[in-house]
Amino acid sequence: MLLLASRPHRAGELARATGESPPAMSRHLRILRGSGIVTDERVPDDARVRLFRLRPESLAAVQAYLDQLQAEWRTQLRSFERHVERRQR
Repeated sequence: MLLLASRPHRAGELARATGESPPAMSRHLRILRGSGIVTDERVPDDARVRLFRLRPESLAAVQAYLDQLQAEWRTQLRSFERHVERRQR
């Protein structure tokens, strides 16, 4: 994702940079594209080439979910801490 945050890349570039096989990278990109996290566009001069671009706005929903999850865990851990302190008295 960090690579795509800087600029669009071809699938092959991403595979080489991450050490993934091209088929594995293709599967990852297909899932990310299907979930709306990345988009792809054809290069005008070569219809075989696709550039993948990160959609930063799509990550806002992921961040909101993680923030909510973190708040819930924080609440649960505080409750557990109070329970342990009561039992130690």
